[in-house]
Amino acid sequence: MKKLTQKEEEILSCFWAKGPMFVKELLEIQDDPKPHYNTLSTIVRILEEKNYIGYKAYGNTYQYYALISEDEYRKSTLDNVVDKYFGNSYTRVVSSLIEEEKLSVEELQDLIRQIKNKSK
Repeated sequence: MKKLTQKEEEILSCFWAKGPMFVKELLEIQDDPKPHYNTLSTIVRILEEKNYIGYKAYGNTYQYYALISEDEYRKSTLDNVVDKYFGNSYTRVVSSLIEEEKLSVEELQDLIRQIKNKSK
């Protein structure tokens, strides 16, 4: 999966939240100051080239939609981070979170309970 810029992720998240849209509709839901229509259209085309969104043609206009779910994207992104920065070891990720006090003992015990319940 090709890496996305922050703005590309923001635009893709709009499709996850709202479903299929035309660029005009996408522009309407953007925060002020709104990007120029052509700028937004370019980002949408880039997302299409990267195979994150598809489209359905209606004459000379296109309605775009996400090709990948938010969960699929989240998992892929997490897998890439774990592979790149933690030697593909989720144990190292958890150890790092504990060392940096981002994960408490209670939270870790809750995770262990979840794992035990899932394996039953």
